[in-house]
Amino acid sequence: MEESNEVSESSEVSEAPIAGIGTMVFGKWDATEVTCSDPGLAPYINLTTIGTPHSGGRHANAWFGKAKLSVVERFINNLMRTGKFSGKKQHCVKAFEAALDSINERSGENPLQSFIDAIVEAAPCEEITRIKLGAVSTPKAVDSSPSRRLDIALRNISVGCAAATAGSKRTLTQGIVNEITKAAQGDVGAFSIGKREEIERVASSAR
Repeated sequence: MEESNEVSESSEVSEAPIAGIGTMVFGKWDATEVTCSDPGLAPYINLTTIGTPHSGGRHANAWFGKAKLSVVERFINNLMRTGKFSGKKQHCVKAFEAALDSINERSGENPLQSFIDAIVEAAPCEEITRIKLGAVSTPKAVDSSPSRRLDIALRNISVGCAAATAGSKRTLTQGIVNEITKAAQGDVGAFSIGKREEIERVASSAR
């Protein structure tokens, strides 16, 4: 009987999910509950994570290797690209985790949904490129690829979060909460939404 009890206990332990592996971001938020309203961006948004979002850049030199990275890690990497948060990976990770907790306390919903909604709202659909014919350079509006739309959205959201802390007592966590909440609602007060509208306005004038 004792042996059978030990076997059953060991089987229960082996079948128990490990926090933070698979679809559980930070071991708290289930990514399987999240939906993307933009069918173009949906295949490029990766929420799979393994514990701490730190891959060590193993996909850096792979062709489209960034598509294999979680958008959570890509956002954190964008946060620490320049400025006073440059190189402070753990600080950015803790700030983003605290921001998700704060968003959950405010809305009572999965904060990853707000994060994905912010990405969808901040992703521009078209941009400007320059076509050169001889010595004449003409601006031309072009559709953005889904991969580039995701890149621009992550960059602008992270820039808006970092800019919110400049010259104020606001912490990075508060800046992230403010930017993601406003961007998810499509509020023009968010830096990323303002940049998206500026890009699309310039593109529409060059059609």
